[in-house]
Amino acid sequence: MILTRHEISDLIKQEKLVFEPELDRFQNQPHAVDLRLGTVFYLPKIWQLTKKGREVLNVDVTESAGDNFEKIELKPGQFFELAPGESTIASTLEKITLRASDVMGVLYPRSSINRRGLTVDLTGIVDAHYRGHLMIPILNKTSSQVIRIYPGERICQVVFQKLANNLEEKEALRHGVSPAKYNGADAKGLSSKRDADEEINLIRSGDLAGLKKFKF
Repeated sequence: MILTRHEISDLIKQEKLVFEPELDRFQNQPHAVDLRLGTVFYLPKIWQLTKKGREVLNVDVTESAGDNFEKIELKPGQFFELAPGESTIASTLEKITLRASDVMGVLYPRSSINRRGLTVDLTGIVDAHYRGHLMIPILNKTSSQVIRIYPGERICQVVFQKLANNLEEKEALRHGVSPAKYNGADAKGLSSKRDADEEINLIRSGDLAGLKKFKF
């Protein structure tokens, strides 16, 4: 069941759903909440200087990606320009705390953002009991236009859904065999983190059958 603005408002009044800073009326949608763009952006690096010289960065998805991005923090009133084909990762302005045991969220792009030539690739899940800022991947999909975005503008929306059963915090924040990697994420630390060593080592060794020994 998707929650309407009335159920969302009730959760906020009961402090089972908390936004910091608090929501404003512009963010109030019939069955969703719009989230605003934060001030922290991550730009992918394409090279690094090593003892060997200037090397192009090779991204290994089995490793953490903190060193593969340049972090930029803007002040309110400043803007961020995306060149044609350029991408960035940004934070939401709001930090979300979801204390309800039977509610989760799903992130979606705003159609207004897509109409400007931007792609916001969101299929993100906000787990029950999650707390922290959210990560927004943004791509300028045009071939010739520089697109300017501003911290504070509404960039995406979160739809809240009712779960069939309650999930206790410990259960909700267990992903696979490990605790949720991004729970408690701060806007200044949103780059990707490494998965569990047991899984990574099996993948790197090509032991796909070994992965399946970890029964569901």
